Amino acid sequence: MKNDILSALQAASPVTITEQMIERPSQAGLGDFALPTFPFAKELRTPPKLIAEQIANAINHPAIQRAEAVNGYVNLFLNRSSIAQNLLDTIGEQKASYGSLNEGNGANVPIDMSSPNIAKPFSMGHLRSTVIGNSIALLLEKIGYRPIKINHIGDWGTQFGKLLTAYRKWGNEVEVRQAPIKTLLQLYIRFHEEAEEDPTLNDEGRAAFKALEEGDEDALSLWEWFKTESLKEFQRIYDLLGVSFDSTNGEAYYNDKMEPVVEELSAKGLLVESDGALVVELSEGMPPSLIKKSDGATLYATRDLAAALERKKVYDFTKAIYVVGNEQSLHFTQLKQVLQKMGYDWANTIHHVSFGFILKDGKKMSTRKGKIVLLEEVLSEAISLAEHTIAEKNPTLFNKNEVAQAVGVGAIIFSDLKQHRKHDIEFNLSSMLQTEGETGPYIQYTHARANSILRKAGITGPFTVEQVNDYEWAIFKLLYAFPSVVKRAAEDLDPSIVAKYAIDLSQSFNSFYGNVHILSDLPLKNYRIALVQSVATVLQESLRLLGMKAPKEM
Repeated sequence: MKNDILSALQAASPVTITEQMIERPSQAGLGDFALPTFPFAKELRTPPKLIAEQIANAINHPAIQRAEAVNGYVNLFLNRSSIAQNLLDTIGEQKASYGSLNEGNGANVPIDMSSPNIAKPFSMGHLRSTVIGNSIALLLEKIGYRPIKINHIGDWGTQFGKLLTAYRKWGNEVEVRQAPIKTLLQLYIRFHEEAEEDPTLNDEGRAAFKALEEGDEDALSLWEWFKTESLKEFQRIYDLLGVSFDSTNGEAYYNDKMEPVVEELSAKGLLVESDGALVVELSEGMPPSLIKKSDGATLYATRDLAAALERKKVYDFTKAIYVVGNEQSLHFTQLKQVLQKMGYDWANTIHHVSFGFILKDGKKMSTRKGKIVLLEEVLSEAISLAEHTIAEKNPTLFNKNEVAQAVGVGAIIFSDLKQHRKHDIEFNLSSMLQTEGETGPYIQYTHARANSILRKAGITGPFTVEQVNDYEWAIFKLLYAFPSVVKRAAEDLDPSIVAKYAIDLSQSFNSFYGNVHILSDLPLKNYRIALVQSVATVLQESLRLLGMKAPKEM
C-alpha cells in the first residue's frame, strides 16, 4: 500500500519523497496516510501550508480517493471499495498461503532450540527456547526458508559427573525406576547441598565425568539409562506443545568430533596454554575462549565449535540460529570470534536469538536449588481450567477435550510469545490463563466466533464491494498489513510482532461484530461474510505461526 502512496506523492511533489516521510495519522478522520511538508519549506522557500495544497491538488492515483491539505500536512484517503475488493479476492484465492513469500528461496536455516538437560525435569525455564524457536521456524518457512529444528539435548558435561556421584552415594535403583526424573532431580539437588558443606564432592564429580568421557562402562551404562528415561518425559511435553524436531543430536553426538577441532586450532596456531588449560585468545576486552581444561576435559565452547562446523558441512546453511538465553551472549560472541580466527567467513551468519528469564517471585528459577516450576504441571493445570470453563459455557461441545488442550496450551504459549523475547517474564499462572484481554484464548475465541458466523450464513454468492464503513476499513487495513507483519517478524526473529498483530486484528473484528449487522443487511451480506472469512483465515494463520491451534468452536 505504501508503494502506491509513494508513487502518487512522487508524481505530485516538486521534491523527492521517501517512504520514511509517510506517516499514519493518529485519528481516522485525518486520513489513512499523511505527508508532513515542513521539511520542504526551506528548500522550496515556500510555506508548508502552500506546499501541502500544491501536492494535494496534483494527486492523481486510482488507489487514492481524495487528498486534503490541512495545516502543512497532505492527508490521503484511500479508495476503500477498490482496495477492499482486491484484498478479499486475494485472500479468498490464496487462503492460508496469504502472506507467504519466497525470500529464502529454500535455503537451509538450522535452529538450535529447546535443548533441555537429561536427568532433569522439563521446567518452565525450557519453555521459552522451545516456543520461540518453534515460532521462528514457522515464520522462516512462511517466507521461503527451510528451517531445520535441532534439539541439542544437554546430555554431556560436568553436571553428569555430579549426578553419577550422587547416584552412587545415595541413589536407589528401585526408586529411580519408579520415578526416574523426580528421583534424579532430588539426587542432583542433594549433591549441591552437600557440596556446599564438603567442596571435595565437586572434585569427585569432575573425576566421574572424566571417566565417562574416557568410556568407563559403568558410567556409560548409568548415563544411557538416565538419558532414555529423560527423553520419554521430554516427548510427552513436546506432544502437548505440538513441537517436533528434525534432529536430536545432543552434545554427546559431538564427542568424536571435538578432537579434530582442537587439532585444527593447534595447526592454525590459535591455541595458547593458560594455567595448564588450552585457550584461544580473542579481541581486546574479550575473555579468551576456553577449549580444554587443565585435566583435558572439553567444554561447551569445544562442543559448539564442533557442532557449528558439522552443521555447515551437512546443511550448508545460509544462516544458523541459536535460541538460547541472554546469559549466554558472551559464549556466542566468543564462538563467532573463534570461527572467524579459524578463517570461516560464514561465522557472520550465526545469530544468537537471546531471551530473558522466566522469574519466580522476581528471582531466576534454579534446578540445583530446587526452585523450579514443572512445565508439564503448568500445562496440565491450564488444560484442566479450560475444561472447567468449557463445561460451564458450552457443555455440549463435541470435541471439548481437544479444544481444552488447544486453549490451555495456547494460553501458555501466547503469554510467552506476546512479550518481546529479550524481556524477563514473571511466572504467574493465573494471569497466563485469563480468557479476556490480550491473551491466547481471546484470539482463539475470536476465531471461533468468526467461524460461528460463517456456519450461520451458509452458502453465499458473489459480491461487489461498493461501500466500506469505518469498522470494516479498520479490519481491511490490518488484513492488508499481514504480509509485511510476517516478513518483519521473520527478519527480526521476533514472534511477538505476530502476537501483537493477532491481538489488534481480534479487537478490530470484535468491534465490527458489536456494531455492524453482518447477516441482517441482505444487500451487504455476501460482502461482509467474505470479510469474516478473511479474518478467520488470517487469524488461524497467525495462531499457526505462533505454534498454536485455532478451534472452530469453543
